[in-house]
Amino acid sequence: MQSPNIFKTDPTFDILRTERQPLSSIFAPATVAVIGASDSPGSVGRTLLWNLISNPFGGTVFPVNPKHHSVMGIKSYANIAEVPDAVDLAIIATPAPTVPKIVRECVAAGVKSAVIVSAGFKEIGAPGIELEQQILHEARLGKLRIIGPNCLGVMNPHTGLNATFASTMARPGNVGFISQSGALCTSILDWSLRENVGFSAFMSIGSMLDVGWGDLIYYLGDDPHTKSIVIYMESIGDARSFLSAAREVVLTKPIIVIKAGRTEAAAKASASHTGALTGSDEVLDAAFRRSGVLRVSRISELFHMAEVLAKQPRPKGPRLTMITNAGGPGVLATDFLITTGGELAELAPETITSLNQTLPSFWSHNNPIDILGDADPERYSKTLEIVAKDPNSDGILLILTPQAMTDPTQTAEQLKSAIEKAQVPASKPILATWMGGAEVMAGEAILNRAGIPTFSYPDSATRIFTYMWQSSYNLRGIYETPVLPAEEDGIPNRNLVDKIIITAHQAGRTILTETESKQILAAYGIPTLQACIAATEDEAVGCADSLGYPVVLKLLSKTITHKTDVGGVQLNLMDADAVRWAYRNIKTAVAEKVGLEHFLGVTVQPMINLNSGYELIIGSSLDPQFGPVLLFGAGGQLVEVFRDRAIALPPLNSTLARRMMEQTQIYKALKGVRGRAPVDLAALEQLLVRFSQLIVEQPWIKEVDINPLWARFEGRDQAEDKSSSLLALDARIVLHPPELTEEQLPKLAIRPYPTQYITPWIIKDATPITIRPIRPEDEPLIVQFHKTLSEQSVYFRYFHLMKLSQRIAHERMLRLCFIDYDREMALVADRKNPVTGDREILAVGRLSQLHGVKEAEFALLVSDPYQRMGLGTKILSQLLYVARNEHIKRITADIHPENVAMQRVCEKVGFRLYRSADLVQAVIDL
Repeated sequence: MQSPNIFKTDPTFDILRTERQPLSSIFAPATVAVIGASDSPGSVGRTLLWNLISNPFGGTVFPVNPKHHSVMGIKSYANIAEVPDAVDLAIIATPAPTVPKIVRECVAAGVKSAVIVSAGFKEIGAPGIELEQQILHEARLGKLRIIGPNCLGVMNPHTGLNATFASTMARPGNVGFISQSGALCTSILDWSLRENVGFSAFMSIGSMLDVGWGDLIYYLGDDPHTKSIVIYMESIGDARSFLSAAREVVLTKPIIVIKAGRTEAAAKASASHTGALTGSDEVLDAAFRRSGVLRVSRISELFHMAEVLAKQPRPKGPRLTMITNAGGPGVLATDFLITTGGELAELAPETITSLNQTLPSFWSHNNPIDILGDADPERYSKTLEIVAKDPNSDGILLILTPQAMTDPTQTAEQLKSAIEKAQVPASKPILATWMGGAEVMAGEAILNRAGIPTFSYPDSATRIFTYMWQSSYNLRGIYETPVLPAEEDGIPNRNLVDKIIITAHQAGRTILTETESKQILAAYGIPTLQACIAATEDEAVGCADSLGYPVVLKLLSKTITHKTDVGGVQLNLMDADAVRWAYRNIKTAVAEKVGLEHFLGVTVQPMINLNSGYELIIGSSLDPQFGPVLLFGAGGQLVEVFRDRAIALPPLNSTLARRMMEQTQIYKALKGVRGRAPVDLAALEQLLVRFSQLIVEQPWIKEVDINPLWARFEGRDQAEDKSSSLLALDARIVLHPPELTEEQLPKLAIRPYPTQYITPWIIKDATPITIRPIRPEDEPLIVQFHKTLSEQSVYFRYFHLMKLSQRIAHERMLRLCFIDYDREMALVADRKNPVTGDREILAVGRLSQLHGVKEAEFALLVSDPYQRMGLGTKILSQLLYVARNEHIKRITADIHPENVAMQRVCEKVGFRLYRSADLVQAVIDL
């Protein structure tokens, strides 16, 4: 059978999938219709048309205006249906109430995409929202993609497309710029022309009715002209789509964001502008960290970071070394470095020795390295060569102030020469501050041409360096291979949790008792403190006698969550009389403050010596845009005063859990400080992972507080509790009301591990295996799997031979194992080796959804010893099952013509094969 299409590109090299980019009709249209084109001077319709015809983009422009036969001397059409050619892009600039009808006509005419520049929608309130819903309904009846409404439009400077009503055209370059504010776009456009900054794409997206951040990030990720992506954001919209796209694209292209709405007043202004919720700023920061996105504070930093990350390597740590010919700028730079999260590198002894041999005896003998005001070009270059080799330094800042003996131009020339001759290693970022005006401009130009970013003042340079380190730190959280939690029998006990939640709902309760809350925690392997329920004073004394003194009494209630607010906690009770007094005191306090009906008795617990450890807090709450979020920090009664906390998005793995802990101040103490022993950080890490699992798997849980979680110092006497160095001393869980349906429950911003696709199976030699989705923790197993592949298997899979070292490189393994389950699914066949007891992966099948369409590609690899055992057929069948569940409409694969076995497997499960000279394409419609 012949292929229905022409194979334009060998898929081995078509990494960017440029032939299948669904937004190409917006950014590279062959035909454009301007609906609302006008002759009126100064009108949006006239400006749009003029920008299109005065900037040739290789396509045809059709004005659409029912009241004119021609616009600006070009034949006009009454409506889109009369346009004689198929239209790729319609630009709509008509009053808001007319737009739904126009969109309907565009769908009927087969228009592929539209940019709606008209205002008067979500930003004006309910009437505008209704109009937007009408537009979206009409667009969904076809395949029309929409940017806007209320936007400036889009530019593609490399083709010349100017589909905006801006007054000028952007220069071509390698920065992809996306903004929710049209006015900011015009300001940045003006600034970019003055600063000679070029763009690969320049777009204003308005209120993101259809095309959102995720679509555009994927587009720029695929675009070969784009080297970095910068974003001005007011609201995140579809959080899951943004995170999904950003986590994938940021591995190859930096994404830098400035987000308006840090303060409450700015958030309100932003909401009134875009008509959308802005969400918690702390949660947004957590989302950016999770996806590797860098957030900056100033517009200028957006483009500085885009330039720096394109020119210089990211630092491996926060330690900066400064070389300066003046002490004052070095001191100021040091202050700013420390306050923004960087560190001053401590010079290695061998570095100091080398500098002593090179510099005058009066040099600073410390960092910043003051090489004195009479420093000539050679002194600068020699110092740079020495410092670049210092193992304690992660980056270098060169500072020059023009003095009588200084030659800024020759110094720059000599530094450039040293770098080009590889006398300076290229593994560390180098930044420069040439302070002054006209006198230093020539030197700045030389450094910039050499790829060394320059800044007018050292504080700006140090700020950029700390941003670079922050970017490295965020990415490291993605790149590091996490550790899989140890398996424990009966954990998690999901049946017990279901029973507790159902019982509470049947009783009309959403607040669980402390006892119920701790039972749920224990069901997920989180150690809790033993408690005894007492409904009477005598029962409380009996509980205390059996547990041993001292004890704690806490209110038992099904309606009160914060027990201390109503006098419901009594600590350090040393005998029976104290227990009786505490029982009566709690009962009286509750009766006086909220009513005796809220008092059901007390729980009695052992009193823990809190001086032998730290009080922490772990919790979960809901964010209006990101859904469930996790919290970790310093706990105890003053938790809301100190506010030492970190926020993260579930699900967590061990690496992400450690990153979360590292963001708090108390983490420094947990590692051991001032003679105090550390706590068991590995155990705490795994506890956070299990807590994350609880939040992911139990969507009926609305809020959780574990405060305090007691973390005991390692090495202390374990007599108090032999079971664990971590204990949940108190816990509260609040449920969603039972009136909600499961579809109405808040969704996670990041899709969790899809347990529904785990399947047991037995291969032909009777070996039991598990077919399951891949995990980040599988990287070591995938490395071993690749060692079992023959050259022929590798050649058939990749269409060329690849060395094992290339196939198992960590960066490549990361992409294969750390996937986004929303748009990609990799299934592995996993077994336990009966001899060694180790886990082994026997096969991998991958289903990758194409951007913006309900189509996917599959790939399959089976370990050579396990080929011809039905494993390939089974995994491909499972991939088809996954695709149907995920609403994929078509699956394709490109197969090597000599790979006959794979062709037979495809035919066996229902694929059609289309043959050409070099490829066989397998296609199935679901």
